[in-house]
Amino acid sequence: MLDADFFRRWMTATAASVDREAERLTALDSPIGDADHGSNLQRGFTAVAAALDKEAPGTPGGVLILAGRQLISTVGGASGPLYGTLLRRTGKALGDAGEVSAEQLAEALRAGVDAVMTLGGAAPGDATMIDALVPAVDALGDSFTAARTAAEEGAVATTPLQARKGRASYVGERSIGHQDPGATSAALLIAALAEAAGE
Repeated sequence: MLDADFFRRWMTATAASVDREAERLTALDSPIGDADHGSNLQRGFTAVAAALDKEAPGTPGGVLILAGRQLISTVGGASGPLYGTLLRRTGKALGDAGEVSAEQLAEALRAGVDAVMTLGGAAPGDATMIDALVPAVDALGDSFTAARTAAEEGAVATTPLQARKGRASYVGERSIGHQDPGATSAALLIAALAEAAGE
């Protein structure tokens, strides 16, 4: 079973990973976006880690709702509302339980991904974070490692696609040949989940 400590480890591992990879995320964003994806998420997840240090919610859902709120209030551009919605909706789906199973997390995360698709209007194949998140959630029933692999493969698979949603869609065909930064950061989030699980 997964408790609040596990979810705090997940968010802390994500913050550390985003910190390490911020320059790469920004480099991916540079030709097709505003060149700020890495710095925006770095600021957001640094705020998440600080908030969790100050206030430690006692439930898995509480941890994710707090993290989502921080991202919405500190991250500029589209990624704050999208990641904030993902975590808040997942947290709400987990409810007030003190511990949750991996299966419950998978179901809750699917609700979070559905909320992101509704908010952003993106579907698989549009070259967005959804291309990493949907296969990750599908694979989460097998293991955290399978979810990480699926997310990473999903992010790489955005390279030959033309972006149909988000900032990258503004450059049209020039988005082809560029790995989507949002899918790449979503894969970092799922990799951090596997890390928190010790896989």
